[in-house]
Amino acid sequence: MRKLLLFALVVFVGITFIVRLYYLQVYDSKNYDPLEDTAVRKVFTYPKRGYVYDRNGELLVANQPSYDVMVIPKEVEPLDTLEFCSLLKITKENFIKTFNKARNYSPRLPYVFLSNLAKDDYAVLQEKMRKYDGFYIQKRSIRTYRKTIGANVLGDIGEVNQVIINKDDYYNKGDLIGKQGVEKTYEKTLRGFKGTKFIQKDRFNRDIGAFEDGSNDATAQPGKNITITIDSKLQEYGELLMTNKRGGIVAIEPNSGEILAMISGPTYNPNLLVGRNRSKNFTKLYNDSLAQPLFDRGLQAMYPPGSPFKAINALIALQEGVVTPDDKFRCNLGFKYGNRRMGCHLHRSPANMNLGIYESCNAYFGNVYLKIMDKYDSRVDAMNNWSKHVKSFGLGNYLNNDLSVGQPGKIPNSSTYDRAYGKGKWYPTFSISNAIGQGEVLATPIQLANIAAAIGNRGYYYTPHIIKNIESDTIPSKFTKPKYTTIDKKHFEPVIHGMFDVYNKGTAKMLQVKGIEICGKTGTAENFAIIDGTKTQLTDHSIFVAFAPKDNPKIAIAVFIENGYFGSRFAGKMASLMIEKYLKDEISRTDLENFVLYHTLEHEYKKPYSGEPFKINRETTLETIPVEEYEALKYLKAKIDSK
Repeated sequence: MRKLLLFALVVFVGITFIVRLYYLQVYDSKNYDPLEDTAVRKVFTYPKRGYVYDRNGELLVANQPSYDVMVIPKEVEPLDTLEFCSLLKITKENFIKTFNKARNYSPRLPYVFLSNLAKDDYAVLQEKMRKYDGFYIQKRSIRTYRKTIGANVLGDIGEVNQVIINKDDYYNKGDLIGKQGVEKTYEKTLRGFKGTKFIQKDRFNRDIGAFEDGSNDATAQPGKNITITIDSKLQEYGELLMTNKRGGIVAIEPNSGEILAMISGPTYNPNLLVGRNRSKNFTKLYNDSLAQPLFDRGLQAMYPPGSPFKAINALIALQEGVVTPDDKFRCNLGFKYGNRRMGCHLHRSPANMNLGIYESCNAYFGNVYLKIMDKYDSRVDAMNNWSKHVKSFGLGNYLNNDLSVGQPGKIPNSSTYDRAYGKGKWYPTFSISNAIGQGEVLATPIQLANIAAAIGNRGYYYTPHIIKNIESDTIPSKFTKPKYTTIDKKHFEPVIHGMFDVYNKGTAKMLQVKGIEICGKTGTAENFAIIDGTKTQLTDHSIFVAFAPKDNPKIAIAVFIENGYFGSRFAGKMASLMIEKYLKDEISRTDLENFVLYHTLEHEYKKPYSGEPFKINRETTLETIPVEEYEALKYLKAKIDSK
């Protein structure tokens, strides 16, 4: 009986083992995860990130090799910490802090212990890595920016944070992702897809080859190259003109909506946010609360649009049939309403639409605005109808573009004034400042450029966008479909003629460029700030919008210069120069160029500066040029030396 029991026990145990082995090999192997196997190490192979080219095929953003020291905490054996720290050029405290972070993240998963090793450090360290179990070097690429321009356009890449990791399981700790600009908007296009390699280890924790002959490995897929709409020459020139000034310039191709230039001043070299110094440099830029170089003024700064907004009010008045181009209104150095007055400068009176535009008559547009409001019996209907027309030009919304940041601006409606004064307790004169682009109206430079494009196109525009071409792909169809304003095409010619006369005999007559028919509108926006609890008026902003040529325009532009005095002083000159640079690829108005480059506005931004231009000649050396004016004056110095 005992023998039988023993035999049965042996048979039962044997069958149990056979069944268990069969289950593990046939059924449970389907759920096998190599990551759970301590004898297997997973290594990511990072793809080549896609290149970025400008509209003319010039390479703007490429890649350069980078080396990261990785750690798998569970595999780390006792080591000479001081020697290891010396090799990595870090302190022991930093070693302990980073290792604890890695262990808290996961004992079994790879963690970036030290990123962006220099090539020389990599060469030294590679020879000695075998001594440090659990550590290995991973190769990947980081960005290199071929020019020092377009930081706000191109953006940068940086390490993902935990929020991103939780949202998207593609990313792991230490991975890089687009943080701003094109790098952020087209992250999934540029990044490609990571590859994976599983490496078998022996009982001594040494790599012995590919796990299961590489059957679980995946090959990295490189990112796609993209071409953006920016003209790098125009972008570079615009950034030069913006030296020592703050503001935004946006230029658009009207017949496509492609953004030709997008300047924000002040700016910075995009290569500052590459490599091991990225964090330090980013912190420095971020903490610069005065200049705010990370703030894209072309897309995010909301300003009063000033007199360029008068063109929209003229178009609305024509569409609503409340005025004709020949109707005239008197101007006695301003527009009087109640016991208040909206001032105006000296010009002929009475003014019709043409003179009202090219001489920028506040009295004319004050009367036009009230005509628009008085058409309807209900002031609510009048205000909402006016607001609808204005918004059809792309104001008051984000434009649905492909840019990484932006602001909607502000276009008021009846609810705006109900909240401010009480329901129904307001009148058209309460909002009269809207007539001249002040009051409750706010717009960004890209919206102002879009207005110029819509007027130049006689009533339609394409959504402004930065993408021109994606390798083996197409751009979104929303960028190729026109959007129409609420203004009929026939009403645009009188307004365009007025903008053309701004250059011929109006506020920009001194800014003409020979051989180019430019239509423009100057603007001067009042500038207030709360200082020590008191509303204080500061130096006015300088504004200019334009398109050229007059018929079939190739470029529409908006220039906004903070504290830049009146419209033609800085913004108008810069707009004329940008237009000539793009259409002719040369500058004939060197007098305008010299004025813009010689003059700074740093004294307006509360920084120590004498306010006097720095004079240069053939005897000037680059070492003597003030650092705050270096780029602009270096350019002038080269021109002088070449003659």
